[in-house]
Amino acid sequence: MVSRGWTQDELVTGVLAGDRRALARSISLVEDGEEGGAEIVRRIYPSTGRAASIGVTGPPGVGKSSLVSALVGHVRGLDRSVGVVSVDPSSPFTRGALLGDRIRLADHFLDPDVYIRSMGTRGHLGGLAEATLQALLLVDASGKDVVFLETVGTGQSEVEVIGIADVVLLVLMPGSGDAVQALKAGIMEIPDVIAVNKMDHPAAKTMLQEVRSIVALDPVRERRPAILLTEALRAEGVPELWDALEKRRAELDERGELEARRERNLSGEVEALAVARVRRLVREAMRDDVAVRALVEGVQRREVDPVTAVAAVVDAVTGERAP
Repeated sequence: MVSRGWTQDELVTGVLAGDRRALARSISLVEDGEEGGAEIVRRIYPSTGRAASIGVTGPPGVGKSSLVSALVGHVRGLDRSVGVVSVDPSSPFTRGALLGDRIRLADHFLDPDVYIRSMGTRGHLGGLAEATLQALLLVDASGKDVVFLETVGTGQSEVEVIGIADVVLLVLMPGSGDAVQALKAGIMEIPDVIAVNKMDHPAAKTMLQEVRSIVALDPVRERRPAILLTEALRAEGVPELWDALEKRRAELDERGELEARRERNLSGEVEALAVARVRRLVREAMRDDVAVRALVEGVQRREVDPVTAVAAVVDAVTGERAP
C-alpha cells in the first residue's frame, strides 16, 4: 500500500492511462520525498520523452502566468493536451505552494486535457523544487503533448530551468531595466525565444529594439532567440509566439541538437539531484553526528582546521576518508 487507498501498481497504471487523481497523488509522493514516489518515477520513466517541454522564466510581475494561460488556450485550440507545472514561492508558514499564480490559470481547470500543478520551492534558492524534474516526468508519462514549466523569477538562478526544458521562453516587460541588465550579464545565453509582454506599454517597442541589440551581440546567428511583442490578457501575439517556440524546437531537432540537449540536461539533473542529496546527508551528519559536530565547533573556535573537519564529514557520509 502506498497511501490513501492506492497501491503502487494502481498509481503507475493510472499515471500511464492519464488518470488525473493517480497523477496528482504520484506527484505528491515525489514532492514529499516518499520512497514510493521514486519507485513510481523509475517505473514510468521508459514512457517519458514524448512531450514537448517548454520552460517559462523571467522576473516577477512580467505576466508569466498570464502568458502561460494564453499559450495553454492556444495549444488547446490546436487539439493538443497540456500540462503545467508552476513552481511558486513557498509560504513561510506552510512551506507549500501559494495559489495566487494558479488563479490566473483557472480558465483551464475544468478542461480534462489540461493538468495544472503548483509546487512550492521549499526554500530551494534556485527557484526550482527538487521534485520538479520528477513531476515533469510524471506529467510527460501521463500522455500530455506539451508541458509548460513556469518558474519563480529569481534572477541569475533562473539558469537552472535550462536543465529541464527542451526550449526556454524568457518573458520581459517594458520598464524592467533590471531584466535588460541581466541579459547583458549573461542570461541572454538561456532563452530560445524572448517575449516582451504588455505590448501596449509606451516603452514596449523601445525595449524590443534594446533587447534586439543585445541579442545581436551573439556571434552565432542560429543561437539568437526570436523576440516578439505580446499582450497576454488579450492573447495578442500568442499564436506568433507559439509558432516561434515550435520553430526553434524543430530547428534544434533537425540539427540533432534537441536530443543532445535532452541528454545533457538529464545528465545535469542527475548530478544536481545527487549533489542535493549529498548536501542533505552532510547537513544531517553535521547536526546529528556527535564527533563531527565537535570538530565543526572546533573549527569555529579555530582549534581544528577546516580540512580535518571536512575529512570527518566525508567519512561520516560515505565511510571513506577525504583526500
